[in-house]
Amino acid sequence: MAGTRRFPIGLLCTWGVTRLALLLFVYKVWTFPGPDVTSDVSVIYHGWYETLRTGTFPHQDVTWQYPPAAALAILSPALLPFVDYTHAFYDIVFLADLAVLCLLQFAGLRPGKTLRGAWVWTIGVALLGPTVYARYDVMVTAVAVAAVLAGTRHPRMMGALAGFGALLKVWPALLLAGAVKRRAWFSAAATAGGLALLFALTMPGAFSFLTFQRDRGTEVESLGSMVFHVARHFGWEGRVMLNYGSVEFLGPYVDWVSWAAVFLSVIAFGWLLLWRLSVRRMTAQGVADAAFVAVLMFTITSRVISPQYMVWLVGLAAVSLCFHGSRMVLPGGLVLASCLATVLEFPVYFGDVVTSTPLGITLLFVRNGLLVAAALIAARELWRGTVSRPAPTVPPQATRTQETLTPS
Repeated sequence: MAGTRRFPIGLLCTWGVTRLALLLFVYKVWTFPGPDVTSDVSVIYHGWYETLRTGTFPHQDVTWQYPPAAALAILSPALLPFVDYTHAFYDIVFLADLAVLCLLQFAGLRPGKTLRGAWVWTIGVALLGPTVYARYDVMVTAVAVAAVLAGTRHPRMMGALAGFGALLKVWPALLLAGAVKRRAWFSAAATAGGLALLFALTMPGAFSFLTFQRDRGTEVESLGSMVFHVARHFGWEGRVMLNYGSVEFLGPYVDWVSWAAVFLSVIAFGWLLLWRLSVRRMTAQGVADAAFVAVLMFTITSRVISPQYMVWLVGLAAVSLCFHGSRMVLPGGLVLASCLATVLEFPVYFGDVVTSTPLGITLLFVRNGLLVAAALIAARELWRGTVSRPAPTVPPQATRTQETLTPS
């Protein structure tokens, strides 16, 4: 038993086989159903790379919608100069994937922890298919997982990683939702502020992404898009187009739905603020659960839910499930189920999604419904675990006394 605990051969073999399959798909040795998911790397990322290496951001390209530290991810294939850009990018993502596994395995082997989180990561990423290796989100998730695992024991480290992650892709700022030490917030602010200033002073166009994010519409896979997928069958006159780097709905009432998504994000923020002010007890598990819930809530209320967003949720669910007795077992399971629905809606049946066929609409309803259910259940469990008063425990002696006094 001790050897199995220290050397999880089954986990490592499963991870190795599934990751080899992902590499074979992105290397195009095998063909994955649906549209080619690798063009973002070979065309878009590579084009950004050529611009970034000159010392400036692609600020005239509306598809550049990332904070300045994203440049480091796009430039990272330069670490492997003996490999062409595309394959070097996949190799870097593979190493980031391996880093997450190592972090979760190390955490899972500690007292009070379990390897369940490492299994969630292994299975979840595999279910999402090759898209995860053709985006830089695994790199960001690796930083986020390290930040949450640092948690209450190393608040400065957690804050620094969260601040760095926020400049990679914004959402890691939500990891601080459950931070209990001011040192974590100060560290995050110092790291993010210092890096932002450095990029602003040294590379033109560092914050052009803010304007492009503001002008985005309702993406065809988002929760709000469900309105238009159904409305198209009842005469809605809008259309689907590639807009600001994603496939979005354009036409009547789209702005209304986009603003409704912003309003829901404000509601989600309000709930998180109420929860934070109501917290009675906070543990390392609570910090992990809070990060998972915060990112999950802002994902479902976003105007865009791209397939790679699921990587964030899988990583944070995995950290929460590293703890014995985690309250996030059901939400984590729903996230895994939504990963399977996600790979079906993109890339396998993405043509049906774009044309709003019954199959495409069904897949989106299933995927988004699972995410909404996961968010609601996770929020309830977070509240119960950190805010609700625990049920009073009756001492054994008092129980025996009560049984003695109870007439038969």
